[in-house]
Amino acid sequence: MAESSDQRALATRLSGMSDEQLSMAFRRRGVSTGASWHDWFDAAEGLLDAASVDRALTRLPRVALRAVSGDAGDSGSAGAADLSALLLAGEDGVAYGMVRERAAALADVRPEVFAPTPEVMAPGAADAASTAAIAERVFRTLSALADVVLAASLAPLARTGAGGISAVDRRRFVEAEIVESAEQLEDLVAVAASAGLLSAVDREWAATDEGDAWLRLTSAARWAAVVEGFRSTLPEALRTPDGGYQPVAGWLDAFPLDADWPARAQQLQRTAVAWGLVAGHDATGLSVEPAWATPLRLGEAATPAPLAAELPAEIDRVYLQADLTAIAPGPLAPELDLRLRTLARRESRAQASTYRFDADTVAGAMTGGETAASLTEFLSGLSLTGIPQPLAYLIESAAARHGRVTVRQDAATGHTLVASDDDAMLATIEVDQSLRPLGLVTDDGGLVTRVSRDSVYWALADARYPVMAVDGAGDALPLRRGRRAGADAAPPVADYARLLAILRSGGGGGDADAAWLERELDLAVRSRGIIVVDVRLPDGTQRSFTLEASGLGGGRLRGRDKAADVERTLPLSSIVSVRPGT
Repeated sequence: MAESSDQRALATRLSGMSDEQLSMAFRRRGVSTGASWHDWFDAAEGLLDAASVDRALTRLPRVALRAVSGDAGDSGSAGAADLSALLLAGEDGVAYGMVRERAAALADVRPEVFAPTPEVMAPGAADAASTAAIAERVFRTLSALADVVLAASLAPLARTGAGGISAVDRRRFVEAEIVESAEQLEDLVAVAASAGLLSAVDREWAATDEGDAWLRLTSAARWAAVVEGFRSTLPEALRTPDGGYQPVAGWLDAFPLDADWPARAQQLQRTAVAWGLVAGHDATGLSVEPAWATPLRLGEAATPAPLAAELPAEIDRVYLQADLTAIAPGPLAPELDLRLRTLARRESRAQASTYRFDADTVAGAMTGGETAASLTEFLSGLSLTGIPQPLAYLIESAAARHGRVTVRQDAATGHTLVASDDDAMLATIEVDQSLRPLGLVTDDGGLVTRVSRDSVYWALADARYPVMAVDGAGDALPLRRGRRAGADAAPPVADYARLLAILRSGGGGGDADAAWLERELDLAVRSRGIIVVDVRLPDGTQRSFTLEASGLGGGRLRGRDKAADVERTLPLSSIVSVRPGT
């Protein structure tokens, strides 16, 4: 009973795994969180069911498919390790019988998927012209990703049920010419997630603390952080033992049975091209890569210096003009660009950028904590032409209005209080239909609501009121819009908590031999099967009985002895083993 012995071995192995290991394996195998398993033997039977094995085989990389029949090397090979992790093979890397059987059936239909991986030549070195073109593409990609991460830092991006970006946000980024297509936006979000700059939180893509820190890095350092994150999250089938990755041209062939893989591989290849890891072909038809990509492919740390030499030099000065614009004649240093974009709207995204000031952008900067003095000091140090009088007036005017409405939280009641010296403005706020959901009511000359301070603050700011948050002492309290995302969650133990609790309480973990014996006897009784039972007699000898199993209960097995044609009742404690009879 090779199949039964495999189920028994797998059940024993499952019972010894941690919740985290089981959750990860179940997720990779696509096990439903509502699976109707009652013990480890049910789980083993389900995992080795032909349909379940077939589904798992379609998601295996080529090296693991070859390992099923032992063609990919010994039990220590990467393919064998993958089979074991997916519970398709024992801890020794040898595939279970059902897995070998289903793979053999598949090989009759698709023999080519079990063939060795086609050899792909390593890319050649890019020449000077190609290197310059690749660097230009990397610069544009860096600029686009910075815009995406900054936007998510200010307000999370809506996420669809499938994990992509909502149609509204796709259209917004395309119309703003931040990206050329919705496909490019999805690629940018995917690589940002792999580098830890964005994280999925509920139905949103939110910026992480790492994303905020990344925005303040130099362009070369930004590139290094992204490509190292991208490399670290590539599927194992694309990685090399020394930590690098296989030539990009061969990625499409890694998962020959997975219907979803071609689209995924093409996205990964587009990302590799966009971030300057590979590009085009030389005169011989081979892919080429720039000098900065080779160490990364070979498993070494990213070396951005060759790329930095090709990127436009960053500047730290702009021209402020009387038409309320700022012109940066080159890429502005990230720290300066970030701060300038808190008080001006960026209008162009070329190497020479244009920023435009208006009442709303300056007021927004003050809402974020800036003052007239801090803005004047910053712009004076940034400008090559001083601060034009129209811009100085705009700052003074915004400062005069800012803070006419204050929002604070009452420590005693927890309610939010909205106050202002301008009674007419308070009256306008009270009847403003866009603020009706806040439920503001008059109280001691101000307005009060049970809604949180931050929500009230941002609602008023969005409605263009000159609002300022204050603490209990009346001091300004800068607030920041945007939801911070933490690190990616650990394997989803919580998702499988109910199933794991059932499995751990279902038996088979303490005395696996007894549990397995009882399971086999129960199956024989249900099918009225013929079995050979080995029984230990009181004198220590052992005897075999061929029975037609008919009942199991009370610690005893009942069945008709085929040889003596009598009904026998055998205590389970005396049964040593059971096997199929004829």
